[in-house]
Amino acid sequence: MKKRLLSIIVIALISINAIAQEESNDFNKWQARLRVIAIIPDVDDDLNAAKVDVSTAVVPELDFTYFFDENWAAELILATAKHNVDVDLGTGIDLGHVWILPPTLSLQYHFTGGTVKPYLGAGINYTFFYGIDEGDVDAMDYEDAVGFSMQGGLDFDLNDYWFLNVDLKKLLLKTDVEVDTGEGVIPVEVDLNPWIIGVGIGVKF
Repeated sequence: MKKRLLSIIVIALISINAIAQEESNDFNKWQARLRVIAIIPDVDDDLNAAKVDVSTAVVPELDFTYFFDENWAAELILATAKHNVDVDLGTGIDLGHVWILPPTLSLQYHFTGGTVKPYLGAGINYTFFYGIDEGDVDAMDYEDAVGFSMQGGLDFDLNDYWFLNVDLKKLLLKTDVEVDTGEGVIPVEVDLNPWIIGVGIGVKF
């Protein structure tokens, strides 16, 4: 499934580049990037005698940026990742894994001039939790949640159409989790607050 998705993304980028070559403009309103991102949760919780741990995930990510003018733009990122979850109670309890889909829309300001173009952004996301495996407990339930993002990055122009990208985001995200141990349901508020570090290649069109 992942190989098929990656193939579709690569074909899409090649097609976009062909369109860009045909439409030579001084100002390209659209950009698309294919990045590899590391999602690194910075976890906190309201448990007194335990600590929830959520694993880091490395996944491909596709994003699109629309420029209102040469400086202001809106970016939509699309990626999904599986995270393993456990809780430290001295021995450690496996809470299985959960898939997270956090589409994020950001408003960006791009600095112009030269081949290196930095940008800053801030935005909002809505995170879906799905594909839940409960691990050692009877059931796990994660509440979908709204979060906010901060962003900074650099684009390095290779030519008029292709560029390299380095990007850093911080998501402010929390979810309410219910853990069914079989003897009762334990409610837990978990701050995920992940750092997202990405590198990739993009095309203008």
